[in-house]
Parts: sequence; structure tokens; C-alpha cells
Amino acid sequence: MTATESAAGEPRELGAQGTSPASAPGSERAMRADARRNYERLLSAAAEAFTEHGADDVSLEEIARRAGVGIGTLYRHFPSRQALLEAVYTDQVAGLRALADDLLATKPPAEALTTWLRALVDFGRTKRSLSASLLATMSKDSELISSASATMLGAMTDVLTRAQQDGTVRADASPKDLLRLGHAISMTTDWAADPAQADRLLALLIGGLRAS
Repeated sequence: MTATESAAGEPRELGAQGTSPASAPGSERAMRADARRNYERLLSAAAEAFTEHGADDVSLEEIARRAGVGIGTLYRHFPSRQALLEAVYTDQVAGLRALADDLLATKPPAEALTTWLRALVDFGRTKRSLSASLLATMSKDSELISSASATMLGAMTDVLTRAQQDGTVRADASPKDLLRLGHAISMTTDWAADPAQADRLLALLIGGLRAS
């Protein structure tokens, strides 16, 4: 290492290429990767906490603790609770879209539809808590809600259409109807004493979709 003077006249260390350690390309990449990991941990911890306790009933300090970061790190990524709510909601919806794409590429049409509907039911538990909090500050016609709804409808349409084209699912099934039924199963079984009830109702739904 060599030394030179900073603008203030104080010595500072330089790397072999004349850059300080903090600004070295490798260090910048490491910092970006670390920040990304913290961001993803916070999203995951928040989604888990919101599902367990409700979006309004868990502190940001608790979310930071679950993610294994300090509260300052949380606020650097999400300056407000609203920003965190919006990020979790957007991330969950994007996850459903990505899952649909993966299933369409790797699974038979009927299996892809069944698996995606199961993920939709699971998502409903997080969605209700998030939606109630989000709609307290924005309308259903807001850009975020409208965009999320369009994304979910697009994913539902893609997996359903493929199964219909395959001849395994009845042609009169509607993507919007299936979205509502998936949310209904999630809502009605959220507080059920029987944890297997959601799977049974989903099986009945899938059975009703089979082409005769």
C-alpha cells in the first residue's frame, strides 16, 4: 500500500491501482451484494411477520431483528412503514408471476395450474393484511394496486389457458373466477381449526375444473 494526501491534507491509503479500498470495484460489488441480501432478508422477514401478526401489529424493530439487521439498515431501504408494505406486496406479486413462468416451462399444464393455485391460496394470507393497510392510504384504483391486479390476472390467465389448450381443464373456466375462488379459500380457512381444510377445498376446486 502507498500513501498520499487527501484534499484536507491528511494521508489516505491507496490500493495498487491508486484507488481507496472503499471505492475499489471489488469492494463496491461486495457492498452492493451485501445490501441486496439485507433487502431480501427484510422483505422475507416482513412478509412472514405480516402473515403471522398483521401488517399493523408488528413493529419495524421486530422485522429488523428477524432479518438479522439493525433498524438503521431497515430505514435505509424502507424510509417508512408504507414503503415496506408496498415493497412486500410488489415482491409477493412478482413472485407469483415468476412462479407461473417457471411452472409453464417445467411442468405439465394441469400440474402447473394446481401448483400456482396453491401458491395463490398461500399468498392470500399475506395479501389480506397488506391490502387492508395499503388501502388505508391508497385506493383500489391506485397504480400499485392496479398493476399488481393486472400481473396476477395475467399469470392466472397464462396457466389456465395452457391447461385448457391441453384439454385437461374445462374451457368455460374464467381466470377472474379462479382468482376470486383462490382468495375465497384462503379467506375462509385462515382461522380454521383444521389446517388441512384449505388443501381439501383446493382439491374440490381442481376437481371441478377437470374437463369431462
